[in-house]
Parts: sequence; C-alpha cells; structure tokens
Amino acid sequence: MENGSGKVLKPMDSEQLREYGHLMVDFIADYYKTIEDFPVLSQVQPGYLHKLLPDSAPDHPETLDQVLDDVRAKILPGVTHWQSPSFFAYYPSNSSVAGFLGEMLSAGLGIVGFSWVTSPAATELEMIVLDWVAKLLNLPEQFMSKGNGGGVIQGSASEAVLVVLIAARDKVLRSVGKNALEKLVVYSSDQTHSALQKACQIAGIHPENCRVLTTDSSTNYALRPESLQEAVSRDLEAGLIPFFLCANVGTTSSTAVDPLAALGKIANSNGIWFHVDAAYAGSACICPEYRQYIDGVETADSFNMNAHKWFLTNFDCSLLWVKDQDSLTLALSTNPEFLKNKASQANLVVDYKDWQIPLGRRFRSLKLWMVLRLYGSETLKSYIRNHIKLAKEFEQLVSQDPNFEIVTPRIFALVCFRLVPVKDEEKKCNNRNRELLDAVNSSGKLFMSHTALSGKIVLRCAIGAPLTEEKHVKEAWKVIQEEASYLLHK
Repeated sequence: MENGSGKVLKPMDSEQLREYGHLMVDFIADYYKTIEDFPVLSQVQPGYLHKLLPDSAPDHPETLDQVLDDVRAKILPGVTHWQSPSFFAYYPSNSSVAGFLGEMLSAGLGIVGFSWVTSPAATELEMIVLDWVAKLLNLPEQFMSKGNGGGVIQGSASEAVLVVLIAARDKVLRSVGKNALEKLVVYSSDQTHSALQKACQIAGIHPENCRVLTTDSSTNYALRPESLQEAVSRDLEAGLIPFFLCANVGTTSSTAVDPLAALGKIANSNGIWFHVDAAYAGSACICPEYRQYIDGVETADSFNMNAHKWFLTNFDCSLLWVKDQDSLTLALSTNPEFLKNKASQANLVVDYKDWQIPLGRRFRSLKLWMVLRLYGSETLKSYIRNHIKLAKEFEQLVSQDPNFEIVTPRIFALVCFRLVPVKDEEKKCNNRNRELLDAVNSSGKLFMSHTALSGKIVLRCAIGAPLTEEKHVKEAWKVIQEEASYLLHK
C-alpha cells in the first residue's frame, strides 16, 4: 500500500508509534494540566464544526502536528469537559492514568475477543477481574464464574438490562409457549432509567404491559414493596404473566435505593426475574459502611454496576453478573460454521459473544485489571469516601442558605437541591430553578444537570470527577449563590 508520495504505508510502524505515541501522551497530559482553563460546558452552537472542517477527506497524508492543531482550535471548543474538577452534571464518567493505560494497551494489542479461541487471555482475564470485583462487593457465590453464574463486561447499563430482559423473556416463553409474549409484564418504579423502556421496546414487550409504579417523597422515591405486590396480584388475576422486575440502587434522579430484600422476596415467590441496576452506586458498595445498600442482592438473578462511572475505569466498562449463564446463552448464542472450534464445541470455555448483543468485543478487562492492580481496593475505597465527604460538605453549605432547600436526603455523592418557592408558587419556583441552572452552566465555571421530583424542578450536584477537590466544591457553591442572588433581586 503506497501513500501519495510513493512511500509504502506501514499503518502500525513501531518507530512511528513510538514517536507519535509520545506526542499524543504529551498532548493529553497537557490537556489535563490545563483542563480548568476551559469552560466546563461547551458553548458552541449546533453545526459549528461543519463550518470549520472541509467537505471531504484529504487525498494525501497530513502531519500529526496539523491534526493536533485542529484538535486545539476546532475540536476542544466543542468538547464538554467530563473530566473537569468542576463537572457536576449527570453522574461522573471516571478517567484515570490506570484506565487510560489499559485502554492504550487494549488498542495496541488490537484483538477482537468474541470467543475464547480468538484470544484466551481476553476471556479468562474478564472472568477473573469480574470475580475480583464480585468479592469486593461481597456478592453471593452464585454470581461467581466457578459455578453456573459469572460476570461479563457490557458497554453500558442499557445493554446490561437489555440482555437480561431478553434472557428472562425467552426463559419464561420456553415454559409457557412463544404465543404468550403479549401477556408478559415488566415492573419498575417511575425512577428507573429510561434504558428499561428502550429494552422493552426492543424485546417486543407490549407497552401496556410495562408497569411503572409511582414513588414519592415518603420513601425518598424508593419503590414500595406493597405497590409491587398489588400490581403483581392484579396482573395474575387478569391472566397475565409477571416476568421481570428492575430495582435500583442509586436512581438516576436522586440516588434512591429500592428495598432489595423485600422486592426480591415478591419476585422469587412469583417466578419473576429480578434485576438490580446499581450502575452508579454499586461502586460505593465496596466500602463496608455502604454494603448495606445492596443487602438482599442474594435474591437477585442479575446485578449491574458501571465501573466507568465511579471506579476510575475509562468508559466503557459496565459490569453485569448473572446467577444462571445458561439463561443468557440460550437466548443470545449463535453457532455458525465459520465460528466453530474445538474448545467451544466441547463446552470447555466461555464464549462471551453469547452473553451480549454484538459479536465483536474489545479487550476491556485490561483497563479494569490495571485499575485494580495500580490502585488497589483500599485506595479505591478512599477515593469514593472522599467524594461522599465533599458531597456532605456541599449539602451543609446548601442547608445553611435560607434561599435553598435539600429536596431529598443525600445518600452517596449526589446532592439534590433547589431555590425555595416564594409564597408557595411552585410554577414560578420551577422556572426560577431552570433559569438558575442556565445561568450557572452558561458561566462556564461549572456544569450541573437537573431532574424533576414530584413535579419540582431540582438541581443535581453529582460530585465524583477524579480531579475534584474541596476548593472546586466551594467555588461551585459560590457561583451558584452569586447567580441565585442576581436572579432573586432582578
């Protein structure tokens, strides 16, 4: 293969990799060194990049310096800086040196590990590190790889809930017949992530059979077991088939924690697949003082947490454990001639292609392995505890200001708060909180997001970026107070 100058192109030349690799690492290191100089939330307008880049790809090679110049001038202005210490929106998406190195190593090896034979180390390391994390979480032995259970890395919690929903669907249809699809019922609270709704749409669950159970402030937005029991009883009486329950440990809006043991008892007694979504808060449960929030996980059929949220592992790395791997593989496996091999045919190995939606998969376990080895579990626990400590401090600052109120009690490192209503005018209060959020984010000094709880617009301050320190939290509060003061007096 020749390039435009007549030279033969070596796409993975080791010396060029060494040279360019140094340049790229320097570029990224400099980015982190200066990350606080950027507005946290990108301030560009839709379509900005189309005006800056050519209409077609170049015919001849350009230099890396030229490309990096464009990154600085054209790409970075359109980046929202998720790794900024003043990023408090959504939930964190952690990056770290260890995670970055693991990602680099995975890209360098360039393997596609869909079955054991395509790279035995990729499959076996994934099994090992998922067992390591399961032990840190003190998950039941049924979730370990030595039995019929085990863990697998998915791309996101959305993929995790989809594969277990499909597994649960096919498991029940095998016993009641394929024509019963229209009778299958899914249960969740109204705080469950919208990923479940999408999974139901993909899996063919009838929309009218998705029970979204109401929660309120009396349980801090956790699902009441009585609500579930009533809904299940009604559906059984109507001749429907309850088959899937998704509970939450740390909801997206407010980190509500559903009572797993009580919900699991109802699910187990009715033959309902019980999935626990702990995408955000699962990481905190490696700390003994927070393990209580997944008490009852022994009643679950599947459990999910995102190592890429709060576990210093670069996106994407969503950890899913199941008690019965056969349920996954019966629903998701394919065995075309071109993929057949002796190890798989003899059932001696795990082929992760049969635990997920796509065929191809990257060597993602490397970055989790790197994180666990280069930091160790005690460092990870301290890291999480520090964010929770900072969130407690932010909560205290909010509580001390009469213009603000805490909307729902803080459990982990998310603080839900708002400007208080004047004369009980909720509509005006909602508009004012929206205005405050826009003003704060437009300042470029920090980035927060919002939610709605019982019709109230609520501001969310999620502390969890790797570089966040106490000074950043105090500075964020100062900006919020200044913008609020301006709004209240204009």
